[in-house]
Amino acid sequence: MSNRLPTIFVSHGAPSLLYEPGPARDFLSTLGSSLPRPRAVLCVSAHWTTSTPQITGTPSPSLIYDFGGFSDELYSVTYPAPGDPELAKRVIELLNEHGMAADTDTGRGLDHGAWVPLKLMYPKADIPIIQLSVQPHQSPAHHLVIGQALRHLRDEGVLILASGSATHNLRDFFGRAIDAASPEYVTAFDDWLNNAIESNNRNALLDYLHLGPHAAANHPTPEHFLPLFVALGAGDTGRTLHRSCTFGVISMAAYAWE
Repeated sequence: MSNRLPTIFVSHGAPSLLYEPGPARDFLSTLGSSLPRPRAVLCVSAHWTTSTPQITGTPSPSLIYDFGGFSDELYSVTYPAPGDPELAKRVIELLNEHGMAADTDTGRGLDHGAWVPLKLMYPKADIPIIQLSVQPHQSPAHHLVIGQALRHLRDEGVLILASGSATHNLRDFFGRAIDAASPEYVTAFDDWLNNAIESNNRNALLDYLHLGPHAAANHPTPEHFLPLFVALGAGDTGRTLHRSCTFGVISMAAYAWE
């Protein structure tokens, strides 16, 4: 359909991305205006992990400052975008139709995996936002099915925005300069990921732990990679939107599926 929205995966980096100049910040600042305007955004964030899918159901989500050690200004950031309880019900309906139990959380706000990229993409905070959790004990295939269940939302004016990180080894992050060169294990996986997405090799992506070079080193835990599979499942043909790296080990790559 001509009005069908793409699905998007972005690497959200550290919350300081809001203020630190760089290629990824420049990219996210123009991404929203480059897309058809959605009526709402469903954000799948790496920073909300649950045993079964959960969806924010509050009409006025607060912000969660789920980080420490950053400048004071980050703890006073506001992003007063409305929620969308009716859309949350629609998400549950679609997941239930695919045999997945899901529920709303009416008390949870938006974590920085959601509000950092969204504040850059849609600074006016005038688009309703709901957030969907990931299940780190489940497989990439589980998250692919979530995306497949939600793909109809693309025809209903909803942007599915998956927010994680193309590489995410925090054990190797500390002490590196923001412009540090990337070690070979990072560039090898980042290049492999880019090639797998652009060639639409879904089987390779689903088996990334075995087929992706240095996959376990780049993702010691899976939660920052799992949002990608929701976007993959809801989309069709992948293409690269952006590639850069911060602190040497955090790829800020972004992808779209039309």
